Amino acid sequence: MLTVIASLMLAACGGQAKESAQAESSGPHGQAAPKVEFSADSAYSYVERQVAFGPRVPNTDAHRKAGDWLASELRRHGAAVKEQKMTLTAFDGTKLQARNVFGSFNPQAGERLLLVAHWDCRPWADADPDPEKRTLPVDGANDGASGVSVLLETARLLGSNSPAMGVDILFVDAEDWGTDGDEDSWALGARHFVENPVVEGYLPSSVIVLDMVGGTDARFPREYFSQQSAPALLGRFYAAAAASGYADMFPDEMGGAVTDDHLQFIKAGIPAIDIIDYRDGFHPAWHTSGDTMDCIDRKTLKAVGQTLINFLFPPEN
Repeated sequence: MLTVIASLMLAACGGQAKESAQAESSGPHGQAAPKVEFSADSAYSYVERQVAFGPRVPNTDAHRKAGDWLASELRRHGAAVKEQKMTLTAFDGTKLQARNVFGSFNPQAGERLLLVAHWDCRPWADADPDPEKRTLPVDGANDGASGVSVLLETARLLGSNSPAMGVDILFVDAEDWGTDGDEDSWALGARHFVENPVVEGYLPSSVIVLDMVGGTDARFPREYFSQQSAPALLGRFYAAAAASGYADMFPDEMGGAVTDDHLQFIKAGIPAIDIIDYRDGFHPAWHTSGDTMDCIDRKTLKAVGQTLINFLFPPEN
């Protein structure tokens, strides 16, 4: 799913914690009340719904049903939806029946911000401490479902609050069917999207990728390629986090360099950033059978989601 470059390594994921009153307030340290309130409960339920399908691995029934549901949820929230179905070839020669799901809000606007999360799961728990479990697929509660859940709750809010700019949401497929040592084996769906625009001539002005944004005790230092590609965009997002009261979770420090979906957009010359929980190496549940609902913390979903919403709809001063 993700590979880390050389010695620039930090990490990801966490454990479950119950939501507190502080988690549901957007300003835990007395910040201004938000114009739009992100619901951690709603986001958490979206994670549960995805996990209930089973591992969303391409070529499986769980994957097909989850893809149908994602498209229907975006439509339910008022997005203009296009589905990009394709057959991709994985590094091991497997033909993947994959699908990108794309929804647009405020489609008449010229300037467009693209929000991205991958919705597929790792087909093997190859990092599991138990060798007998390493051929099993991963539930992907944090690694996949958490980012999707934040964007689904964002879609719900966009449906009732008109953004000033055009906002598009992309649930990208086939991100996690990769192998160590082969950078090109990851993010196949994102690469296909960039090379084959779902709308003719489509070109977002900037891209924000969310990945592993639901773990307990999460930290989101500045991802290296994001800082190189789009320092102004990254700075605005971190300023929104600080203004929302989450500076401790979004420290103004350089993290590692991560191979993720955002690189496909950067290679195409589009400013893109990756918001990813990345510490001293990925969390023990990453790419293991332990990436279940026990990894998910409403407080982390709230912090990331409210920051994104405040980025889109700045609070009143």
